[in-house]
Amino acid sequence: MRNLTITLALFSLLTSSIIFSEEGKKLAQKNGCFACHSMKLRVVGPSFNEVSNKYDHANNTKKILMKKIKNGSRGNWGNVPMIAHPKISDKDLDTMVTWILHLDYQAN
Repeated sequence: MRNLTITLALFSLLTSSIIFSEEGKKLAQKNGCFACHSMKLRVVGPSFNEVSNKYDHANNTKKILMKKIKNGSRGNWGNVPMIAHPKISDKDLDTMVTWILHLDYQAN
């Protein structure tokens, strides 16, 4: 019985992670993030993988990145500024940033 419980818990974590991952990517596509970013190569801004590799996964990191997306930022990846995206909800930002920060755990 214990093995079954552990197996079900792991399955639940895995499937929710996959669903959450897909939702983050879909939101990034919907909000036009792929106009300036790609998965693996720099376009106008850094690739999502570069962002994931640069930042740790602490909660304050997520909040910092959400603020940078919402308010815009400058100088973190060169001279090209990150434009502000004030209309993206905090819930959607949280989902997208969580997806980005966990890319180094996934095979893209």
